[in-house]
Amino acid sequence: MDNLNLNSRRTLNNGIKIPVIGIGTYRVEDGEPVINEIKCALEAGYRLIDTAAAYKNEEGVGRAIVESGIPREKLFITTKLEDIDEGYESTLRAIDVSLAKLGLSYVDLYLIHWPTASANHKISINKREETWKAMEEICKSGKAKAIGVANYAIAHLKEMKEYAHILPVMDQVEFHPFLYQKDLLEYCKENGIVLQAHSPLASGNVSRSELITDIAKKYHKNNAQVLIRWSLQHGAFPIPKSIHKERIEENIHVFDFGLSEEDMKKLDGLNANLHFRSNPENLE
Repeated sequence: MDNLNLNSRRTLNNGIKIPVIGIGTYRVEDGEPVINEIKCALEAGYRLIDTAAAYKNEEGVGRAIVESGIPREKLFITTKLEDIDEGYESTLRAIDVSLAKLGLSYVDLYLIHWPTASANHKISINKREETWKAMEEICKSGKAKAIGVANYAIAHLKEMKEYAHILPVMDQVEFHPFLYQKDLLEYCKENGIVLQAHSPLASGNVSRSELITDIAKKYHKNNAQVLIRWSLQHGAFPIPKSIHKERIEENIHVFDFGLSEEDMKKLDGLNANLHFRSNPENLE
């Protein structure tokens, strides 16, 4: 991931280009909160917006896109299928609901949010094959330019090879130094799947480590910028979230420095397999 800049894009396995960094909207309220967040992000230079049906803020995201005045083709919009909507027919209905809320005729990327149809992510309800069949139909219809998954473990990705006619372009997972999923990252690289890092700031727990603070001081950056840069240098595409204008701007100013190999290894060493979200490896 050398020579990255604000406008860098990478090509997915279906030929679509995706920005290497985006703005997340998890737990950002619909209406003015998410509209303001997206507007600040777009003004700062972000062009990838990540939302989900489960976030209940697609309408606000859609309004922010319209009000920004930025041409649709300049933006990369991701939304996700809610767990309770998994299944063939319900997935086909769900994309239409999301598109209506967003006010869009298509999304750039549509993801299965979790490898279970259980809303609490603790019980395994396996509708993955029939859901993916519907996802492939959605992709063929043009309602989504690309399709992928989120929170899939290696076992779930291996399982997909048995039933998928279109391979996922992405696996969006929790990824930060406290949860350095090296095996999953390598599996994705070997199989042409982009790993996108949600919760790249460890859900705000960047103050957990003096090491991160010391490295940040060395580069005259803040802790969040170091974590985002760490993801980028591993070839993972981070989608940090903030509702604060200053932090939104800071989080994208990560292209004017690079972490040394030594500092990358130090950050790798923070790994404690620490999940701040549900652990999908527990789902069969």
